[in-house]
Amino acid sequence: MSSFRIRPRFRQHVKASFDDIQDRVKKNLEKNNNPYAVTYLPNQITLRVLPDDRHFWSPQLNITLEEKEEGTLIRGLYGPNPSLWAMFFFAYSALGVIILFAGMVVLSQLSLGMEAPLWWVIPVCASLIIIIYIIAQTGQKIGAQEMFDLHHFYESTLGEKVTIQ
Repeated sequence: MSSFRIRPRFRQHVKASFDDIQDRVKKNLEKNNNPYAVTYLPNQITLRVLPDDRHFWSPQLNITLEEKEEGTLIRGLYGPNPSLWAMFFFAYSALGVIILFAGMVVLSQLSLGMEAPLWWVIPVCASLIIIIYIIAQTGQKIGAQEMFDLHHFYESTLGEKVTIQ
């Protein structure tokens, strides 16, 4: 599961209802001595590593349940804490905007025959984007075992193998 995918996900159709799936999660938690903190929202279940075991890179599993005529469609999304995800998204976006505006200024100055002293901003920001990506991949590797554990817990809850997309 730990790969170049930023946020691994899966889709699964089951014949059980939302309440049945929620009961299975509760029973599996009790059977395994509550290894995860669980949040139940309407049509959504979030599994997180317990606060005592959680670290900066700990993943969580968001399960969205959509009732269909033939059962329930389950969508799972593995990812970091939402605030960590937002921080990385903001960093990528800010650096991308800086590259865009620096590129516009540099091209404008070059087209007018002027010197373009801001040209260095583009490779510096591109390097920062690469560094942030490497940091994110390293963090994903640090949380890989917890992600595998979350996935195996989910599979044992439903009693089926699930392929990550």
